[in-house]
Amino acid sequence: MKKNRLLSILLTFVLLIAMFTSGCGDKTGISDSAKKVTLNEVAHSIFYAPMYVAIEEGYFAEEGIDLELVTGYGADKTMTALLTGEADIGFMGSEASVYTYLQGAQDYAVNFAQLTQRAGNFLVSRTPIDNFDWNMLKGTYVLGGRKGGMPQMVFEYILKMNQIDPDTDLTIDTSIDFGSTAAAFAGAKEGEAGYADFTVEFEPHATSLETQQKGYIVASLGVDSGYVPYTAFSARKSYLEENPETLLAFTKALQKGMDYVANHSAKEIATVIKPQFPETELETITTIVTRYQAQDTWKKDLVYTEDSFILLQNILMEAGELEDYVPYKDLVTNTFAEQVK
Repeated sequence: MKKNRLLSILLTFVLLIAMFTSGCGDKTGISDSAKKVTLNEVAHSIFYAPMYVAIEEGYFAEEGIDLELVTGYGADKTMTALLTGEADIGFMGSEASVYTYLQGAQDYAVNFAQLTQRAGNFLVSRTPIDNFDWNMLKGTYVLGGRKGGMPQMVFEYILKMNQIDPDTDLTIDTSIDFGSTAAAFAGAKEGEAGYADFTVEFEPHATSLETQQKGYIVASLGVDSGYVPYTAFSARKSYLEENPETLLAFTKALQKGMDYVANHSAKEIATVIKPQFPETELETITTIVTRYQAQDTWKKDLVYTEDSFILLQNILMEAGELEDYVPYKDLVTNTFAEQVK
C-alpha cells in the first residue's frame, strides 16, 4: 500500500511539473518545429519599432519562426551577410539592392516589405538654434553618413532642395564609421581635428546627445525630405523562390507589428520594445517613439510601390550614384505584403 501511495505521489508530482513547464516554459513560445530565420538589420534603432514589437509580442513565434536578430552596422555589411548566406533576410536601405544588381550579382537581393516611409535621422547642432534654417549650414563642418548610403543621400537631397551645394557650400565628413558619429561629435573639443558644427544622427543617439547637453536637435530629415522608401526587408532571389511559406509567415508577423504600432500609444509601444534597449530609459524611448509617430514614420502596410522605388532612384541619381533606372519588377515583389495587409 505504501508503495502504491508513493507511486501515486510521484506521478502527481511529475504531472504537476509537466503542467508547470508547459504553461511557464519557453517565454518565446517557439516550438521545436519552428523555422530558423536569421535577420541581419542595418542598425539597432527605435526607428524600427514595429519590427521589435513583432519580436517582443511573440508574433514571429506565432507564425512558426525562430528568429535570430543580428546587427550589421551598415548597409554594406548587412548586404554582404545576405549575399553570402550568413543571413536569410536583410533589413536596410534599398539602395544596397540597386548597387548589387548593377554589379551583376546573379542571386541578387529582392525587396519584399517596406517598413519606414520617412528618414529616421536628425540634424544635431553643437549649440541651440531657434528658428533653424538649412542655409545656416553654409560654411559649416558636418559629420555625415557613409557616401552612397541612404542617410547621406537624403541629407544631400535636402541640401539641394534648399539650393545648397553639398560639395562647395559646406564640408561634410563621411569618413567616420556608421554609429560612431555621435561619440565623435560629443568627444571632440573646439580647435581639435574633426570638431564639427553639426552631426546627422539616428535615435537614440540624437536624443542622447541632447540629454548629455552635447548637442541639440534642430531639424528632422524625415520631415524635410518628405516621404521616401527609407528601409525595407530583402532576401536573395533564390531564397524567395525556395522559401515562399517562410517569407509569408515572416511578413505576417511584421504586419502584426505594424498594426500594433498604428493602434497603440507611444508609451505602450515603448514599454513593449524596452527589452530591446536595456540601457535606454523608458521615458527616453517614449520621447523618441512620440517623435517618430508625429512625423508619420511607419507605413500602415508593407507594400513597396513602384512610385516609391522610382523616388529612391531619383535620390540615387541626384547623389551621382546611379545613371539609369533599374527594373522595379526585378528588385521588388509585393507577393507577401499584399496578402497580409
